[in-house]
Amino acid sequence: MNHQTMEDLPKIDLHMHTTVSDGTDSPEAILERVREEGIRLFSVTDHDAVKAARIIPPLLGGGDPFFVTGAEFSCRDEEGKYHILGYGFDPDSAPMLELIETGHRFRMEKLMGRIEHLRQEFGIVLPEEERERLLKEDNPGKPHIGNLLTRLGYAESKDQAIREILNHIHYDGEYVRPEEAIRCILKGGGIPVLAHPTYGDGDQLILGEAMEKRLRRLTSFGLEGLEGYYSGFTARIRQEVLGFAEQFGLYVTAGSDYHGANKLVRLGDIGALASEPCAEGLLRFLERIRFHTV
Repeated sequence: MNHQTMEDLPKIDLHMHTTVSDGTDSPEAILERVREEGIRLFSVTDHDAVKAARIIPPLLGGGDPFFVTGAEFSCRDEEGKYHILGYGFDPDSAPMLELIETGHRFRMEKLMGRIEHLRQEFGIVLPEEERERLLKEDNPGKPHIGNLLTRLGYAESKDQAIREILNHIHYDGEYVRPEEAIRCILKGGGIPVLAHPTYGDGDQLILGEAMEKRLRRLTSFGLEGLEGYYSGFTARIRQEVLGFAEQFGLYVTAGSDYHGANKLVRLGDIGALASEPCAEGLLRFLERIRFHTV
């Protein structure tokens, strides 16, 4: 029986974003932040991208934190919206390259759709040079557009732009399906994990029987883990997610979802109390990736 508490573990953060997607820290800068925060195990999980996984490893030296290859894929199907994290995969494997290319293509199509909706629904025409700058971003999303709309005077803040403008734009294009993301992560040698499991589309909160039904579907596709420790979870939500991880025999991961200045989340904040017992699923995950806690 496990008697370890979260305080007994080295500091962990397996969910963060860089400028490769919608964070504001470069991969080099986020590595420095990780070092400063005393984090000993980390993963950069940019949306639909693994560029940071090629930049960071050559910068690591003796005594540096343990790095795990990661990515986060935005998925949707007839049942809803999901964010699927992948850990420990080979970023150069054919299945992962296929998934990344598909996710990036859909993301760019979504960007063009949002730009067109801004024009049609809100009468907002982006200056050509700003539009071109967006298209040159690695993986542009709502924060990029929200920051631009703020600079152009259409909103007082990025959050207001997203809440009052961008969230009212409904994109009907293609998305990566969750079973496709899970399949490619597994074939790439990785571990597929459902990010912030209780959060669905917009303000949707998925709990109880709805969550159990969702997990039965996703585990049938090969899902292997849940993000049980997360900066945005209340104690009640965290315990429910950890309970589902135990029920389904899933790995547990821990992440802040740090985005730098684009989100009010502190690097290393995984939403766990130091004194609470460490989930068995997290210890099994650490063993799987060969991270030694002592």
